[in-house]
Amino acid sequence: MSATSTSTASAHAPGMRKNGKQWHEPRRAFRPTAGQSSYAKRVARESQAAEVKKRRIQAIKDKRAAKEEKERYEKMAEKMHKKRVERLKRREKRNKLLKS
Repeated sequence: MSATSTSTASAHAPGMRKNGKQWHEPRRAFRPTAGQSSYAKRVARESQAAEVKKRRIQAIKDKRAAKEEKERYEKMAEKMHKKRVERLKRREKRNKLLKS
């Protein structure tokens, strides 16, 4: 009786037809590049790329801040004397250094 139960169990295995003849293998997703690089290498490469991206974004932000500051001083120069604008620049630079 156990022999018949094993034969029926194997008959209903995936990929087997009812009459016991083999049918196609169960398909898996086609991933040709999967498993070629180790997880640690992948994580290191992604973290390095993230660091480069972070530096690039920071450089863009610094450039924008410098541009805004330059425009602000130009706007002040239209209203005030040149020497007073220079004095304010130096004072703000000192305050910025003291704060940081």
